[in-house]
Amino acid sequence: MTPTVFAIILCAAYALLTFWLSILGMRRTQSLKSFAIGSGDMSPVLVGITMSSSIASTATFVINPGFVYTDGLSAIAHYGVAGWAGSCVALLALSHGFHSIGNQVQAFTVPDWLRKRYKSAGLGMLFAGITLLYVTFLVLILSGSANVLASLFSLDYHVALVGLLLFVFGYVLMGGTYAHAYTNAMQGIIMAGVALLAFFSGVKHLGPDFFERMAAVSADYASWVNPSSKLYNDVFAVFISSFVITFALMLQPHVLTKLLYIKRKEDIRTFLGVTLGTWAIFLLMLFVGVYAKLGGMQIERQDMVVVTYLEQTFNPLVVSFLFVALLAAGMSTLDGILVSVSSIVVNDLVLGWGERTEERMKKGLAWSRYVLVGMGLLTLALAWNPPKLLGLFAQQGIYGLVAASTAPFVLGVLRPDFSNARIAGLLGVLGAGIHFALNAVLRMESLAHLGWGVTNPSVSAAWGILVSTSLGLLFTLRSSPQPTNEIAPSP
Repeated sequence: MTPTVFAIILCAAYALLTFWLSILGMRRTQSLKSFAIGSGDMSPVLVGITMSSSIASTATFVINPGFVYTDGLSAIAHYGVAGWAGSCVALLALSHGFHSIGNQVQAFTVPDWLRKRYKSAGLGMLFAGITLLYVTFLVLILSGSANVLASLFSLDYHVALVGLLLFVFGYVLMGGTYAHAYTNAMQGIIMAGVALLAFFSGVKHLGPDFFERMAAVSADYASWVNPSSKLYNDVFAVFISSFVITFALMLQPHVLTKLLYIKRKEDIRTFLGVTLGTWAIFLLMLFVGVYAKLGGMQIERQDMVVVTYLEQTFNPLVVSFLFVALLAAGMSTLDGILVSVSSIVVNDLVLGWGERTEERMKKGLAWSRYVLVGMGLLTLALAWNPPKLLGLFAQQGIYGLVAASTAPFVLGVLRPDFSNARIAGLLGVLGAGIHFALNAVLRMESLAHLGWGVTNPSVSAAWGILVSTSLGLLFTLRSSPQPTNEIAPSP
């Protein structure tokens, strides 16, 4: 059997299984709420795998190993050490409170949670609008996955792009959250297997002389802080910014709403264990960047490091399987974002204007699917000729989103006596404003080198998050207790 025929069989089996799971999901999707978060009857193990695979995505499996290939140990510390620690602290600190309040107020999107938590329709609509920054991340995932598909079948990039778009938007249109959860559980298991296989394929590089071999590339390459790097050249950029931004990334709508798939609070501990354990396995993919560098591979494009390493390490039949798994990694995040954003646009923007009558709510499910089609066309237009530095392009938008949302969320969960929607909104605007303002300043200094002129978007976003959240906590400490809107303190 030739590698091409084997790849076709694998892709066909993957597609058929995905659409079968989507049909099962479609049968359980009867309303906008069930499209957005299901009916609260999912297993915590299923939701945990869904959560971790949504966090990982193409960035972890395709893009970030390229940063490791270029910058070495500092990039592993940034994404693998500080990043994983930030996600752990965020989920452990906020999961119980978000789940408790979300169930109490019957929220099924993140802006909906904010609207009901602070009793402010304007605040919910503000954050629903900010959520549209997700389109930059959609471009990253779709473009990166199209490159993998093009390499697998020797296709033109644009043909692969359109094919993937039709595939993922099609099955999400059918089944919503249930399709997303079922397919993500399948994809997450495949992704864990691939991460372990890729990690152990280069374990020979991790011997006692590992750091000496890293230092042979350059002293900076083997350093926890890389002075010659444009991205990871000081302690704040490597550790603090990554911890802060990954903490905040756990508050993304397509991530945090997974908690609302679970009905019982007793299941949260199992959910967290599965999420953080599988997420740690996925991060082993970062070592592919080191293996490629120590193996002497000459790779010009960062987004091709994983593809090149796999092609030069495994036999063609295994490569076909691994490439299908990389596509699954992209789909696992893409479908979650699509469900989340389309639900937000309908529930918090379309239905946010005017009275939520029964007739308008019934139309919400159809509108969510219309929104998906519009998002697909916009994503296709932006991904047709993607930015050269695709990873940084995506980080610009998604980090702006989390810089805006962190302060209102943290205060909403940890300070049950705080209910000032105006202050929460101002803190959100301040966080995003600092992020984009710092990028504008940096752009003038480094435009020629980076295209968008951003040295490290996580640094600017981290400053926005730290300043806005610190001011919010200071405000709540200095102000007198306010009515709690009958929301119980988080456990």
